[in-house]
Parts: sequence; C-alpha cells; structure tokens
Amino acid sequence: MKPKDLAELALLAAIWGASFLFIRLGAAAFGPLALAGLRVVGAVACLLPLLIWRGELRALRQHWRPILLVGITNSALPFICFGVAALAITGGLSAIFNATTPLWGALIAWAWLGERPSGRKGLGLALGFAGVLWLAWDRASFHPGEHGVSPALAVAACLCATLMYGFSANFTRRRLTGVPSMALAAGSQAGAGLLLIPLMLTHWPEVSPSPVAWLAAVLLAVLCTGLAYVLYFRLIGRVGASNAMTVTFLIPAFAVLWGALFLGETLSATMVGACTVILLGTALVTGLLPRRLARTPA
Repeated sequence: MKPKDLAELALLAAIWGASFLFIRLGAAAFGPLALAGLRVVGAVACLLPLLIWRGELRALRQHWRPILLVGITNSALPFICFGVAALAITGGLSAIFNATTPLWGALIAWAWLGERPSGRKGLGLALGFAGVLWLAWDRASFHPGEHGVSPALAVAACLCATLMYGFSANFTRRRLTGVPSMALAAGSQAGAGLLLIPLMLTHWPEVSPSPVAWLAAVLLAVLCTGLAYVLYFRLIGRVGASNAMTVTFLIPAFAVLWGALFLGETLSATMVGACTVILLGTALVTGLLPRRLARTPA
C-alpha cells in the first residue's frame, strides 16, 4: 500500500477504536437501545445523501430485502450487543473480542457454505478461539455490576455481535456480490433503523443525558459509522478487501489507547496475551500472515 493508503488505514482504525470509547461514554446515559438507535439515525443522515448523489438508489430498491437482513445482523443487533457489553467491561476488551469476527466468518463459511478450512486456517481457528476462551475465562464473573450487567454477559454479548458479523459477511458474499458499496452501506443502516428507531423511542432515558453523553452519541453516529463506512469502502476500492481487512489488527490498540487516555482503563497481562493469540489466529485464517513466516519452525 502507498503511504496515503497506510495513513488512511491508521485513521480508520483510530476512528473505529474510538467507537468503543464513545459507546462506553453513552451506553449508561442513553441505554444500549437508545444509543444504537441514535447511531443509525446519524449514519443514515450522512450516508443517504451520498447514496443519492452517486445514483445508487435504484440498486437499493432492487436488493432491499437482503440488504434489510444485513442491516439487522450487521448493524442493529451488534450495536445493541456492544452497548450491553459497555455497561460491564472496558472498550479495549470489547475491541479485542471484536477482532474475532474473521474467525466466526471462516467457521460459518465452513458450516454453511461447505468451505472446509485448510490446515493453516484450521490452526488459525484453533488458536483464535483458544485466545477467546482464555480471555472469557478471565472475565467469567456472573455477578452483576453497577448497571445490572455481569462481565460474563458482556463477553457473551460481544461474541454474539461478532458471530452476527461473521454471518453477515458470508450472507453478503452469497447474496449481494456486485451490489454498489454505498447502496449496501446506506441501505443496511436504514434497515437497522427500521428495527432500532421504535426501540429507541420506547426506551428513551427518563433522565436527560449529559452533554458528554450527547457528544459521544453524535461522534459515534457521524464519525464512527457514517464517515468510517465511506473511508472503509474507499480503501477496499483502492487496495482491495484483504489489505483493508488489516484494520482489524489495529482497532484493539487504538481502543485501549483511547480508553486509557480518557477513562483511565488499564490493560492486563491476560488481555495482552489473549489478544496476541486471537490476532495470530485471525492472521492465519485471513491469510494476512505470510506463508513463509507461518511455516517457519519454532
């Protein structure tokens, strides 16, 4: 990749890493349902004009049913899950679990599409999920915290979100290949809004959220969803999906950094070790680890 592409990749990772900070700042004040609703409303407000300007509204009309499903499984439900998780665990920890998305994608492709993983990918799956079990076991407390959510439930919510991301990736590849990227991005957010806006209105907080919570919600919607989608699809167009996917490896680092700077979150040795194992497994599954390095004996 060119220096410009690397800079944009780092910017995207910083933005998506910040999303976990903003979720932490907004989840308790708004609640997971209202915060997720605000996120998609802001994203649609950013993406829909771009969709119309690019003349891709017709593609959205043609493929609205599968795009609606992607909106529910790739945005609405994962946004709720990460909002629930933010009530009990740090943003850095949520970001580490988020990095397991390619592992779930490979596992679902095997079970659903019959794409049996090679020995290299099988090793990556085993390593990745071993890291997940290690990290989950370290956070296995079922005792509810301040907001009524236990760390164990928060971990389960993160894994549920990444499982849905994995399903969405395979479903998109099977049913929406060739659909213009902006039609998919804007349409999926609009589809998510059909589910989330009624839930947002019925679960609006009784106490008015603070200005900090409002700022977090706006940045989550406009910066981390609207702008981030534009950057991501532009990167895919310039450097390809595999190179763009390397953003997965940078997001946890930025999430931990923002959490430490603004919320005083700490990084434990277990988080570092498990994150390393998870990312190594993900690199093997996605093919991002060079084959010569993967074959080098220990």
